[in-house]
Amino acid sequence: MSSRNIIQQPVDRKKSLTQRRNLKMARSVHAYVRGNTAKFYEWLIEADVSTIPQGPAIWICGDCHTGNLGPIANADGKVEIGIRDLDQTVIGNPAHDLIRLSLSLATAARGSDLPGVITAKMIEAVYEGYIAALQNKKSPKKPDLIRIVIRNSISRTWQHLAEERLNDIKPIIPLGKRFWPLDKIEQQAIHHLFDDPAIIELATKLRWRSNKGQVEVLDAAYWVKGCSSLGRLRYAVLLDIDDQVSDGEDLCLIDIKEGTAALAPRYADSVMPQDNSKRVVEGARHLSPSLGDRMYATRLLDRGVILRELLPQDLKLEVDDIEEIEAIQVARYLAFVVGKAHARQMDEVTCRSWLSELKRNQNKTIAAPLWLWRSVVELVSSHEAGYLEHCRQYALERE
Repeated sequence: MSSRNIIQQPVDRKKSLTQRRNLKMARSVHAYVRGNTAKFYEWLIEADVSTIPQGPAIWICGDCHTGNLGPIANADGKVEIGIRDLDQTVIGNPAHDLIRLSLSLATAARGSDLPGVITAKMIEAVYEGYIAALQNKKSPKKPDLIRIVIRNSISRTWQHLAEERLNDIKPIIPLGKRFWPLDKIEQQAIHHLFDDPAIIELATKLRWRSNKGQVEVLDAAYWVKGCSSLGRLRYAVLLDIDDQVSDGEDLCLIDIKEGTAALAPRYADSVMPQDNSKRVVEGARHLSPSLGDRMYATRLLDRGVILRELLPQDLKLEVDDIEEIEAIQVARYLAFVVGKAHARQMDEVTCRSWLSELKRNQNKTIAAPLWLWRSVVELVSSHEAGYLEHCRQYALERE
């Protein structure tokens, strides 16, 4: 198919994005879980929540699946595994992140044809890794999958970013499958956005750039980004800072994403920014400071949006086709990462209290508490059924 045929004009975006989302979610139950946050919280509303421990009021990811974890670089270039997508972040119950992560790992295990006993051991490892983080223990040994993704992240250059995101190293955004054209109103609004000194500072804050550098918008396009693009503003903007891109040096690629209402339940008495884009940035600064420090909330076309510069080191963690032993190790390590993100928001007394509550619910026969295991079993069952129905509907629409 030629690029001319796959480029969508602004008026045709919604239909095409819906088709793409449905196709992506039909590929596997793991993809369905990642793309259907709403179903998780529908279950939570109907579930017997009295069995789920009520944790302290802290910022949680809200959509803590494996695809929302991965390498993150700070402004100084240091790389660490962290939570990399905070669209659903709220001040809520940290147990919800633990359940969501466990569900994601369980469906990844099913996608890798691992036996059920390994899934049980993975859920035990999730609990162990999370508890270890709250106890401020040493990080578990990095599994090979984690070490490889970190090594690949550190070795990536601006050229890798350009070739991966733009399919080229030329200072343009090529229209095609990933990027679609803007209308005139969008073009004008984006150019005007970069007249703001605070936004210019976001683009110049990396350590090797002058904080007084001249910023120019070279190109911009609507960015097709999987399930998250549907119904929201999503743009890629290519900037030139002091002619660095034009001279063949580092790329400055800004991701602009609309902040939308969170589906994740929040504590009723929690105080959060009412503007969804500001909520996302605030949550990021608590859960993933390296990422939150590179984000900025503002308004575009009368909607709240989040700006973030993409760095070559920012990668999504793919947990597919994984072996038995490594699956357990990955579960423990990722739960430790989430636990550290939660623990950094708690004082010593709060952390001890939350640990006590979690251990109070621990099962005597398996390492994981029964509420966590039962939650995963119910969720896997409901998502399997939902996935098959989604596939049936998708097949009927294509007939």
